[in-house]
Amino acid sequence: MADKIKLFVALLLVAAGIAGYYYLHDSAAVLKLASVLVGLLLATGVAWTSQSGKRFFAFGKDSVAEAKRVVWPTRKETLQTTAVVIAFAITMALFLWAVDASLMLVVNKLMGRGE
Repeated sequence: MADKIKLFVALLLVAAGIAGYYYLHDSAAVLKLASVLVGLLLATGVAWTSQSGKRFFAFGKDSVAEAKRVVWPTRKETLQTTAVVIAFAITMALFLWAVDASLMLVVNKLMGRGE
């Protein structure tokens, strides 16, 4: 139950930050932005103390660690793969155009249109 209260308070802090943004509509943009950021930071701090918040932040930490283990392709591999995809797309477009044009000619002949 305490976790639900903490998450509700975090939600209220986000809402307060957004409400502050609209309350300060005549103020400088920096103050409006600061209002939202303070609301988000306070909400993050409160959410972090809940059990589900701790799990969420652990998940985010694990995701970053997993992304660091990914082997990204080299520039050469990326360019070669891109070239193959573009060549395939052009080839497929030409093939479909040829099939469409052929079918159009056949249909026109069957319907008695054309030469």
